[in-house]
Amino acid sequence: MLKNRTRAAAAALMSATVLLTACGGGSGGGGDEELTVWMLTLEPTQKEAVEQVVAAYEEANPGSTVTVEERAVDAHKDALRQVAGTDAGPDVYQYWMGPGLGGELVEAGMSRDLSDYYDQYGWADRFSEAAMSNVTQYGGMMGVPWVVQGEGLFYNKELFEQAGITAPPTTYDELVAAADQLIAAGTTPIEFGGTVNWHVMRLLDSLLETGCGAETHDALKAGEADWSAEACVDDAFTELKTWGDEYVNDGFMGISNDESSQLFYTGQAAMALEGAWFNANIAENGMDPSTVGIVPFPTGTGRLYGFAEGFYVNESSDRADEAAKFLDFATSTDVQQDVVGAFSPLSPNTEVAPATGNPLHELWPPIFDEATGLYLNGDQALSLDATTEYWRIQNSVLTGGLAPADAGAEFQKYLDANA
Repeated sequence: MLKNRTRAAAAALMSATVLLTACGGGSGGGGDEELTVWMLTLEPTQKEAVEQVVAAYEEANPGSTVTVEERAVDAHKDALRQVAGTDAGPDVYQYWMGPGLGGELVEAGMSRDLSDYYDQYGWADRFSEAAMSNVTQYGGMMGVPWVVQGEGLFYNKELFEQAGITAPPTTYDELVAAADQLIAAGTTPIEFGGTVNWHVMRLLDSLLETGCGAETHDALKAGEADWSAEACVDDAFTELKTWGDEYVNDGFMGISNDESSQLFYTGQAAMALEGAWFNANIAENGMDPSTVGIVPFPTGTGRLYGFAEGFYVNESSDRADEAAKFLDFATSTDVQQDVVGAFSPLSPNTEVAPATGNPLHELWPPIFDEATGLYLNGDQALSLDATTEYWRIQNSVLTGGLAPADAGAEFQKYLDANA
């Protein structure tokens, strides 16, 4: 899927996230040239980039005002679900483009079909085929590509060397062997924060991809395969329990992802399963990026773990023309080139060169070039209700409340009851 699209394909969705964020507001009143944008909480580098874009837009469009509210991941999801179908929402909102998240709001009628604006601004020619597949998957043109994020294993080169690990793992067996070497050297192999559910989910998703293979994994997430009948599901949950017991930081189920990330920044954990946004986080938290490497989770399928994000125009907004104008500005070549790297080293605009200035930025283009496709985060592939159950089962296995061998059957029971 991504193999022959090169960095521009992934780029086309990635740093777009950079631009649409701004100050702080709601959905309320104001003139036709006042926009409200809801986004996820911004890191310092991201905030600086967003403020730069908003200021440039407002300068180029006298009388226009862009106001942004920031929320943490779960609060952002909750807020958007609460305002769906009402007039209380923003004009523009950032969201994940998978069927379990973006698709939920599309189905709820919250996303405006932007087909006319795609014709007006020529957006289909601006973004890559990979980016556009997320826009067209629901019919019409839903959203503007903002980011295609890749996720992989960030590893501390110095801790690997101290443990006698001479090369990053390229197979799952090598990954387990590396984890054992790190334990022997007195280092926590990998960090996770369990209170947010989706952080540890990344490990489970990757283990399912590893054990089941691409085709079966996709079928499971799409409800086209039986979770109780596939031996690889039992194996994946068994591996999850092993990682939780032996290789993840102590007490991980009681802390957040932000708290667990500090273990990586401070050299107390050797690996983190994160995305390209982590490049900036590492530098901002005082860690030398040159001491860090990145490798895809070695599933053996050739696919890269990842997801897409976009900006959607609220169906209930009466400022669609202004929203489209802003999105056109934010994803334009000159603007993207100025801010590429704040959210990702790659931009969704195919004419934008990859970011420089952080040695980690240079590692992502070849990772995307070599990938044969993407496998989605579970909360993007599953419905909201199914995701909640997926997390409950995941956590029950990790805490010992459910045997790994019973997890697949438990999830299938839920799916059958809610078909």
